[in-house]
Amino acid sequence: MENGTKKVWHFQAAANGAANGNGNGKARSKAAVATIREVRFALMDNLNKEDQRPLIELGHGDPSSFPCFRTDSAAEDAIVDAVRSGKFNSYGPSAGILPARRAIAGYLNNGLPYELSPEDVFMTLGCAHAIEVTLTTLARPGSNILLPRPGYPYYDACAANRNLEVRHYGLLSDHGWEVDLEAVESLTDHNTAAIVIVNPGNPCGNVYSYEHLKKIAETARKLGILVIADEVYGHLAFGSNPFVAMGVFGSIAPVITLGSISKRWIVPGWRLGWLVISDPNNVLRNSGFVDLIRGSLNTSPDPPTFIQAAVPQILANTKESFFARINGLLREAVDLCYERLEDIACITCPKKPEGSMFAMVKLECSELEGIKDDMDFCLKLAKEESVIILPGTTVGQKGWLRITFAIEPATLEVALGRIKAFCERHAKNKNKQ
Repeated sequence: MENGTKKVWHFQAAANGAANGNGNGKARSKAAVATIREVRFALMDNLNKEDQRPLIELGHGDPSSFPCFRTDSAAEDAIVDAVRSGKFNSYGPSAGILPARRAIAGYLNNGLPYELSPEDVFMTLGCAHAIEVTLTTLARPGSNILLPRPGYPYYDACAANRNLEVRHYGLLSDHGWEVDLEAVESLTDHNTAAIVIVNPGNPCGNVYSYEHLKKIAETARKLGILVIADEVYGHLAFGSNPFVAMGVFGSIAPVITLGSISKRWIVPGWRLGWLVISDPNNVLRNSGFVDLIRGSLNTSPDPPTFIQAAVPQILANTKESFFARINGLLREAVDLCYERLEDIACITCPKKPEGSMFAMVKLECSELEGIKDDMDFCLKLAKEESVIILPGTTVGQKGWLRITFAIEPATLEVALGRIKAFCERHAKNKNKQ
């Protein structure tokens, strides 16, 4: 109850409108949104084919090719056991097989003040599929969602393909990339259905505190919108803030948690994710929202049944020492990255990353000769140094760069040395370098 009346959640109208074929407003035209994959391909096309040095890829978060980041043997054994059992060669239910859903519910229950059930869990074909299902469910004529800037551009692309209006709120670089809650309130209207947060952060490497996450939930409740918590980098936290699941605050505002085994277990090619309803007050179920999720899953591909079947064994048998080793590698890499970037005059890292696999750094093009902007910087860096990093424009932050540090430290050291050499070569005042 709010002031003696029933709480109004804006997404309820969206769910009911979509379910009944209703809804007001004019459909939004599709926007052209460059994905990370498209930009990386453009940078690859600009490589100097005569450069004999190996290409170093700092443009995307996939450390699985490096032996030091190999997944745990318990995960590999679980896959083999599932295949050899011969029990998981058939089609599975659209929501996912029950043992996997039960195991994910148990995995995410740790630290929650209430219990998730298998009915709250929907298995997806990676976290990208979970994003698609969620945005499909929210889309109706006139509706909008709030996305962070800088942010993960896949959300923008999915929203554009569904005629779902996007409104970007800022992340505060001088406050640990926290959500600008004043901006969130100013952007919200009666057609706003949800706010997306990414924690730990891609592209900023932030890890939000318990207190900040609670403020986000309280703001969402005040505005009548749900929270979509992208936690694909969940538990990859190695700074002062421990990872806290947004689902902890599901009793304040409904939360849809998106995640996968891709990042924590370093197996992005396995394509297994989940969409989880954290809503102890049953606001989403009572609005028909969960039924729409089921309907969307009925018309989309399912994750492989044998990988789903391996989930209980993966979760039960992976030792904490594996996670500690991975976080230790990431901590070592980010320390190296931050230290080396401090020596490059035209690049500033406002805050050392505390989680995920990325750092957002500010580029001062005014200090460089012949570099127009962040995209031009990345194109010329690829051509001259065979190093790929992502221009900030791709993630909504023009004049910045996103650098992936999740590679083996020796290779990272070489890449950062090449970046420094490139910046010194293009410096307007070389005596300052």
